[in-house]
Amino acid sequence: MKLMYQQMLGFFAAITIILVLMGVSYSQMTRHMVYSNTWNSLEKYANSLIEQSLRISSQHPKVVNFDTTALENSEQLLQNQAVSTAIYNSSNRIVFPANVYQQSIASSDWKKLKNNQIIHKVVDRRVRNKNGQVGPAVTEVMKPYFYNNKLVAVVVMGAFVSDINTNVNQINRNLIKSLLFSCLVAIVASYILARYYTSRINRLRKATNQVAKGNYDVQMASRNRDEIDDLINDFNGMAHSLKDSQEEIQRQEERRREFMANASHEMRTPLTTINGLLEGLAYDAIPEESKEESIELMRSETSRLIRLVNENLDYEKIRSNQIMLNLHEFNAIDALHNIVEQLKQKADDSGDALELQAPKEIPVYADYDRFVQIMFNITQNAIQFTQQGNITISAQRGYEETIVKVADTGMGMSDKQLQNIWERYYKADPSRKNTKYGESGLGLSIVHQLVQLHHGKISVTSKEGVGTTFTVIFPDQHQTNSERAKPAE
Repeated sequence: MKLMYQQMLGFFAAITIILVLMGVSYSQMTRHMVYSNTWNSLEKYANSLIEQSLRISSQHPKVVNFDTTALENSEQLLQNQAVSTAIYNSSNRIVFPANVYQQSIASSDWKKLKNNQIIHKVVDRRVRNKNGQVGPAVTEVMKPYFYNNKLVAVVVMGAFVSDINTNVNQINRNLIKSLLFSCLVAIVASYILARYYTSRINRLRKATNQVAKGNYDVQMASRNRDEIDDLINDFNGMAHSLKDSQEEIQRQEERRREFMANASHEMRTPLTTINGLLEGLAYDAIPEESKEESIELMRSETSRLIRLVNENLDYEKIRSNQIMLNLHEFNAIDALHNIVEQLKQKADDSGDALELQAPKEIPVYADYDRFVQIMFNITQNAIQFTQQGNITISAQRGYEETIVKVADTGMGMSDKQLQNIWERYYKADPSRKNTKYGESGLGLSIVHQLVQLHHGKISVTSKEGVGTTFTVIFPDQHQTNSERAKPAE
């Protein structure tokens, strides 16, 4: 069964149950009200009858008589209204009408009457009228009357139950008609409500199908009124996240393809060179005086291939948390001096001046090998993008941290390039696909990951044609421990 019909059935069942309960309650209340009105009328008739017929002598107050003529006239009028009358004296004997057989009042009822209680009851027994005919069942009111605190008379007024039921049945018939009409209205209302809610769900389902087909630009309007609107908000958030994820996947795929093309090109060149040199050596085609140079060239090309492979392996290990840091405090200046010595030849080849500006000793809390890897990659990157310029490495102490900067006067970067330099396979200068340093687009991404493992910070400022400055901050030991103790968000 479709959801719309399920909701429609649910709405209709709920409305119908409410209407039936209200109808039954109203029917019972109406029956009670009709009986109560009948009893009130009978009490009024009894009062009127006593006022007109009761006679008490002023000379003999204990003697109570009834005016028979007045009683007969009143009885005639009451019979025209289908009301029966009976009067009992203080001895529980009927005094009017005299020619009608009537049982005495039950002792339990008589005790209540002597206590001045009015009795309302529906009598199952049949009442014999003055013509000797047995009439239908009646509902009675027994009302006592006192004079000088003594019971002098009890008036029993009765109305036919059939007449009362006729009125009640007429009201019930009108009520049933109203209920049937209300059920028809309930069916229409249930259909409208069910269609309204299911139409919202259908719109959401169609939007979901669009997302399943790859259309992540789908957005649904939400008024933030109910749970369906909350679901729509979650759907919109999901679609936005999927769109961002898809864009990121496409961007990474483009960079992967670019990297594979670059890596293939970079690997093909040294492999071709090594293969040619090996064939020359195998066939003794290389002169004896050039063999040493050829072997050195093969070693250089082999190192280039190893560096390219190692960069990829390092990145994957860092990203999968497979690298364990050996953190301890050491003199950062000693490590920076070694880096300057290693890269001085490369800087000279580019016409760059590489210098270290720092005091003799600056403590840093880090993994020594990874610290060297971070600063080596940043400095090598500066050399790669600087021609005939200056590269300056500086170090200083901050508040519970060590700050190391690498500034160059190279080509610089635009704002768009700055936003992407930490991305894998990204190259600020795509035209440099084959340099003697084997640029793969992974160096700065590895640097960023390593700095994060140290719970440090790295930032870059750059201006095109002016130069670039990398700033790396390594926190002290207790700061690093505090960062580790924080719960993962």
